[in-house]
Amino acid sequence: MLKAETHLHPHGRVGQLSVCLVSPSRYQTGMSSLGFQTVYALLGGSADIRCERGFLPGREELEEYRRSGTPLLSLDTSTPLAEFDVIAFSTSFEPDYVNIPLILNLARIPLYSGARSESDPLVIAGGAAFFINPEPVADFIDAICIGEGEDVIPAMVTALLSPIDKGRNGLLQALSSIPGVYIPAFYQPRYHSGTLVGYEADVGAPVPVTRAPVCLEQHDPSSSQILTENTEFGDMFLVEVSRGCPRGCRFCSSGFIYGAFRQQPFDTIVALIDQGLVHRSKVGLVGAAVSDYAAIGRLCRYIVEKGAKVSVSSLRVDRIDADMLDALIASGHKTISLAPEGGSQRMRDLIRKNLTEAQILDACEMLIARDILNLKLYFIIGLPTEADADLDEMVRLIEAIRERVIERARANKRLGEITVSVNPFIPKPFTPFQWCGMEPLPSLERKVKLLEGRLKRLSNVKLKVESRRESYLQALLSRGDRRLSALLVEMADGANLKKAAKSCGIDTDRYVQRTITADELLPWSIIGTAETALLRSEYDRALAGGSE
Repeated sequence: MLKAETHLHPHGRVGQLSVCLVSPSRYQTGMSSLGFQTVYALLGGSADIRCERGFLPGREELEEYRRSGTPLLSLDTSTPLAEFDVIAFSTSFEPDYVNIPLILNLARIPLYSGARSESDPLVIAGGAAFFINPEPVADFIDAICIGEGEDVIPAMVTALLSPIDKGRNGLLQALSSIPGVYIPAFYQPRYHSGTLVGYEADVGAPVPVTRAPVCLEQHDPSSSQILTENTEFGDMFLVEVSRGCPRGCRFCSSGFIYGAFRQQPFDTIVALIDQGLVHRSKVGLVGAAVSDYAAIGRLCRYIVEKGAKVSVSSLRVDRIDADMLDALIASGHKTISLAPEGGSQRMRDLIRKNLTEAQILDACEMLIARDILNLKLYFIIGLPTEADADLDEMVRLIEAIRERVIERARANKRLGEITVSVNPFIPKPFTPFQWCGMEPLPSLERKVKLLEGRLKRLSNVKLKVESRRESYLQALLSRGDRRLSALLVEMADGANLKKAAKSCGIDTDRYVQRTITADELLPWSIIGTAETALLRSEYDRALAGGSE
């Protein structure tokens, strides 16, 4: 794999401190992560650090590691992970938590931070998953970055390189003094009758640990550092145009965990793109709200005028810029994704999507008029208070969009297809819906069958539904506390979720499906990512019928 990689920036291999940056995903996914590549650049930017990479082995490799007993090796020099001074996990999604104890096991590193000796690597972690809720894996990690890494990581590097005579605990004390660094061992959760009631913090440990915000203009934008065709976005040069989201949809963490919506200066982005186009002819624009970038049309037009192609994720229905759309078409896009999310007007108001049916249909008309006849529509089912009438309205909306596609298809004698992607609602920490339970799986299955029955009679409409069981696992890890560590250890040893839960005596439904009361302590409250009072106010407004 290394032979196929292009390193866009120099990266030293000599340093007094050895760090292995580990993705709990496989190489193809992990190396696609802009967050992973950004941290790699930040660590590699220090002459005193030798930074290498590690990944979850592929299925065949994993079996070979298990059969042979060989310890897990780094990608770059095949060094056993246990020989590094620091293991740094970069984790964007909660389901990857399952792989953290698996990787530590394969690396022959003690799973629990309290069991590690002075000779074991320091295990640190960061990424979006950790500043949403780090608690399910907190017992495995020595130090956690809460927030964006551009400021926290250099401060941690300074602490790691400073001479400290007090051993491992002294180093953790030094890291704890850095804003945005969480040392789980310094906080002991207390439970009463199975419910979390508080944390006992060591003297000097901050409560809560506050998120570390970043002024983007003081840093280069995140962009591809290593290009390889062996990844999901291997044909693209990726660049982050903005961070956070100005919308504040009540189910989505992006509008709350990143603080203020921030945009990179146009000229800075263009300069980076010019560098990337030396190596790739396609640019991927990255951000939670790409179409809200103020200069999105101008930026897309610039890329196309340079003879390159441009790609973005799903478009905001009310922010379809004509220049951006023309650039996507010129780049060969045959399918455009839109995310109404709420199937009915009541559901869209509930989640504060601020979209009307007329706006959705107008956006589709705009696409269809440009002969974009393949549409992908994202919807969420199982939102709080959702009823069958809301699903009926979703079907009617899909039918209305389909009629417009068919009418245009008849005119130019080319069929189009509508893909309806349906995902179960997953309650996320630091959102107004963090107190809501996930709808039980049997009820979700009934709703899926209802949609299947209604949509199967519509030609050129294809229904895709996210795995309900995978969504259940994600909800469990999103809302869990430290008692899940034992469950994750069982799963790392090969047990499925049901078997692991039974073995550990854990009622997973209680974590996933229960509505949490307003006075109950939330596991993730130990970190100060967002203001609870504001979130609760939005929760109350939603259930009272407020959309603004």
